[in-house]
Amino acid sequence: MPVRPFQIFLFVLVALVPFGLALSAAGEDPVGQPFGTTADGTAVERYVLKNAHGMEVDVITWGAIVQRIVVPDRKGTPGDVVLGFDTLAGYLGQHPYFGAIVGRYGNRIANATFTLGGTKYTLAANNGPNSLHGGLKGFDKHMWKARPLASPAGPAVELTYVSPAGEEGYPGTLTAKVTYTVTEADELRIDYHLSADAETVANVTNHSYFNLAGQGTGDVLAHVVRIQADRFTPVNATLIPTGELRPVQGTPFDFRAATAIGARIDAKDEQIAYGKGYDHNWVLDGHMGTLRPAVHVTEATSGRALDVSTTEPGVQFYTGNFLDGTIKGKGGAVYRNRFGLCLETQHFPDSPNQPAFPSTVLRAGARYRSTTMFRFRAG
Repeated sequence: MPVRPFQIFLFVLVALVPFGLALSAAGEDPVGQPFGTTADGTAVERYVLKNAHGMEVDVITWGAIVQRIVVPDRKGTPGDVVLGFDTLAGYLGQHPYFGAIVGRYGNRIANATFTLGGTKYTLAANNGPNSLHGGLKGFDKHMWKARPLASPAGPAVELTYVSPAGEEGYPGTLTAKVTYTVTEADELRIDYHLSADAETVANVTNHSYFNLAGQGTGDVLAHVVRIQADRFTPVNATLIPTGELRPVQGTPFDFRAATAIGARIDAKDEQIAYGKGYDHNWVLDGHMGTLRPAVHVTEATSGRALDVSTTEPGVQFYTGNFLDGTIKGKGGAVYRNRFGLCLETQHFPDSPNQPAFPSTVLRAGARYRSTTMFRFRAG
């Protein structure tokens, strides 16, 4: 029986459906999925960003939180490498900023005060005498507005929060936009855009806790870390920088060569005692504003590696020293001491009170842009 043109068309169409769907999936905007509701009934959404290599990043609109990062190990088995919760309820309760965007000022401001333009501003003291991560209700405790994107680099979602003048004591209305992108190079790219209608200070970063062996599998003491930094900012007993840029050479803070976290984390050192381990800012080598290598982390059992690049001048390396086993996270995992590590790319803590540090002042009408890349590999 002769093959008719319609039959040929139908055969070709059926054969191309999988290919067409793949193109559509790669080119379409990510779609928001329900992820629970807040106490006032506001719906929270989750956006799932995937690439073709099995990498997945899930982001929720509450706190612009990175809820999951799934990447393969050396055997190709996918695993979630960030601490957090399976449901919204965990994020609405008390937790140590798992995966969140922190601001208006990430990290600490001494004595919860600073002076700008001759005016003294008083913030909430929520960390001893100091203000931490934006105060009592920082960016991590607000709803963000999501706009899914189909960017050339890969699936992305842009989240926006407008912080009104006076919120948590800060001057000026600040608009913060954070864009998460998953690339085909197995990168999570985070782009920050800040603008304000009046002079203010700002320092916004992501507060994910990483465990490359898999969240909930144990501590991170065997993770091997290299930090591209000759100096760090020592702190006082309340973890406020003294103003010194101290060489890392000859100290437990020298990670210029790859070193296991556990090798010196309990060294008899005043700075280690203050932080109960590592909870300090490293002064990154290279020019601020240039995207450059900052941190390299490897984990032997999974074969996973993480490379961090940033345009920021510093990185807060924190080893989960205040995790105490009271938090039950994803899959029922109990998060004990040092079960995760943070790499918070940032301007330095307490910069508004430290004139010698890179400025965090944002002028009226100015725009601040920053990029951090987290690239995952396995082998």
